[in-house]
Amino acid sequence: MAKIEESVQNSINLVCSSTIIEGNIQTEGDIRIDGKLHGNLNAQQRVVVGEQSIIEGNITCKDCDVSGTINGNLIVKGILSLTSTAKIIGDIEIEKLSIEPGAILSGKCTMKTNFDNEGAK
Repeated sequence: MAKIEESVQNSINLVCSSTIIEGNIQTEGDIRIDGKLHGNLNAQQRVVVGEQSIIEGNITCKDCDVSGTINGNLIVKGILSLTSTAKIIGDIEIEKLSIEPGAILSGKCTMKTNFDNEGAK
């Protein structure tokens, strides 16, 4: 049983640049989006948003690295890293934040230190 749980946590899902997804995504592993997503994303682990990607929806995850565009709210229970090409239009709720010069963040930022104690989404 432990091997099955370990393999799910170590899995990486990939949405290629030529892919458009209409609908919500939920995963227990990591996910990298290089295409377009029109829907919400809920990941138990890391989310990577590639430079050419466009996400129209909300994201909830453990950690998030953003180089592309997100039009929606983010709840990140760990660290949110924005590269110089990142563009977020929406509110963020995070524990830690790293922003490179050039990144765009238009919305409210709320920092929390104990997501687990609040039963975060």
